[in-house]
Parts: sequence; structure tokens; C-alpha cells
Amino acid sequence: MTLGLATDVVAASPPMPNPALLTRALRTFESLDRAGRVRNRLLTVIDYSLPSSERRLWVVDPRTSEVLFHEFVAHGRGSADPSNPDLAVRFGNAPSSKRTSLGTFLTGDTYTGEHGHSLELDGLERGVNDLARRRRIVIHPADYVGAEFRRRSGGRVGRSFGCPALDPSVAVKLIDRIRGGSVIVAAAEDRALARR
Repeated sequence: MTLGLATDVVAASPPMPNPALLTRALRTFESLDRAGRVRNRLLTVIDYSLPSSERRLWVVDPRTSEVLFHEFVAHGRGSADPSNPDLAVRFGNAPSSKRTSLGTFLTGDTYTGEHGHSLELDGLERGVNDLARRRRIVIHPADYVGAEFRRRSGGRVGRSFGCPALDPSVAVKLIDRIRGGSVIVAAAEDRALARR
């Protein structure tokens, strides 16, 4: 893949993440791919600057410019704005913080746990998300992201203990598409918040 293709992806098939975030995510993908670390050539982008009432997770195939998924995703209770829990405003890497971590991840293996079919994540940024495995930050299905919960809550998604939890109706299919060495880039408007 070349940066020329990255530009095509930004201009191509809506809905897409904001162009600056997508460009940054594609550059991250390319760098990891050149280093031989990408085993599954898909890119997941999560924009935590958007409220949880909006679809803020995209799975993109950088080779074809195709958006494979555009979904709702939860953020952690410890990340929520106390006056508006729909917004994530604090991010972190500390165990027991219940905060969502930003940064770049590689997907690992799937397993069946207390939340069902789940996906391990390896954080690649020291001090930002490198404790993801230790914290058990995984992608998993959660009823509080599903359509019925959103209907009852006025469109809002519930909060996790830090995991990017998904609507159960799409979780298994999405997890199985991105498992095994694909890239995830999770970002918010102010990256400095990641260290607070």
C-alpha cells in the first residue's frame, strides 16, 4: 500500500473517520506493515472524540478503500465525562482505572470468556496502552451496546470497564474479521488526555 492509496481512501467511500485521523491511522498501518508486524491486512479506527450515541468504529480494508464495518463502541466508565457520560474525556493505562486506552494496538487471538466471543489486544505504546493484556482490555460483545439498550437510553451506549465493547449483533462477525494481527488505532481530539 502507498500513501497515494491512503489519499484515495480518505476521499473514497463514506462514511469514513475524519480525514486527519484516517490519514494518521493509515500511516501507522503502513509503518507496522513495513516492519512485518501486520498479519491481517485490515485497519480498525476508533474515534473517541465522538459521543457514544454515534457510530465511531470503522473497519477499513486499505487495499480496496472499502468500509467493512461502521459500528457503535463503548468507552470505559473511568473515561466518561461526569456531566455527560456519552462523552469520553479521560483515558489511561492504569489497572483498575476503568479507563479506555488510546493509541495503536495489534489484535491477538479470540477466546470465549465471561462476555462470550472476545478478542485479545496488544497495546504498542509504552505508557499509553501497553498494559492492555494485563488489564484484560479486549473487544467483546455487550448488551449495553445493543439496539435495545440504545433505544431505552435515548441512543446512548453503556460504559465498559475500559474495553471497546460492541453490539452483540455484530461482535462475533467483526471480531473474526480483525483477529490475528490487524491494526487498531484508537484516538481522541486531545492525545495529551491519554496520560492523565
